[in-house]
Amino acid sequence: MNYDVLVVGSGPAGLAAAVAARGRDKSVLVVGNPWQESPLARAERIDNYLGLPGVNGRELMEHFSAHAQRVGVEFHTGRVVAVMAWEGFALTAGSEVFQGRTLVLAPGVARLAKYPGEAELLGRGVSYCATCDGMLYRGRAVTVVGRSKDAPQEANYLKSLGCQVVYVSPQEPKGLDWEIPFVRAGKLEVRGTDRVSALVADGAELPCEGVFILRDALAPTDLLPDLELRNGAIAVDREMATSLPGVFAAGDCTGGPLQVAKAVGEGHTAGLSAAEYVDRKRNEHQ
Repeated sequence: MNYDVLVVGSGPAGLAAAVAARGRDKSVLVVGNPWQESPLARAERIDNYLGLPGVNGRELMEHFSAHAQRVGVEFHTGRVVAVMAWEGFALTAGSEVFQGRTLVLAPGVARLAKYPGEAELLGRGVSYCATCDGMLYRGRAVTVVGRSKDAPQEANYLKSLGCQVVYVSPQEPKGLDWEIPFVRAGKLEVRGTDRVSALVADGAELPCEGVFILRDALAPTDLLPDLELRNGAIAVDREMATSLPGVFAAGDCTGGPLQVAKAVGEGHTAGLSAAEYVDRKRNEHQ
């Protein structure tokens, strides 16, 4: 489907952006985890959110989510694995692709460090999306690094394409095809010169041509490599516009303080800015 505004992230910043954009009569899709999995939902007590001292995080997130649903925000539960700028933006979540005129990034912070060799070989054998890149490895040896709930299903999909799959994870996976070899390992390194040649798992070398690293969430710069950063966070102006036209950002991904009040305020501004961007583009084409 085609939307005016795509929002990546279902925390307070993403929901505030979605509500603000709906207030300007824009169609909005939020892609992210269920609100119950938000870090804020696990907070026992919040004393610094204006007007609601002592509220717990679960109660606050429940109100945020209900508000968004009430004003007509649409939701898709899933992990965003790719974003492409094409006639707006195309966002891939699992096997679904959504089109939008503008994009708001509100994914929080990605806390998992990259594996050695991962960044250097991204796009040269390292991939984050089985649906996007699986066909490139038909008949070839690949390893799947399973760090997300849907990673076993994505490994099964790669096998169905004809890939020779090995699954690597610290924990035994649920739902993995019994014919796919499982390697239990936690310390990983991607090796290769011009392209991936192997994944080293707890010292054991697994020769392969592709490594699919499937985490619960990706850093925004993995989705949009040209995104400008400032002190490790997404650089934005006062309208929450990033360095990329049509892309806005809000919340923890723009840096500290990592507070719900900041996330909501930035999200509201980002949603309004995204709506104004859509209107401006429509006027330009009239």
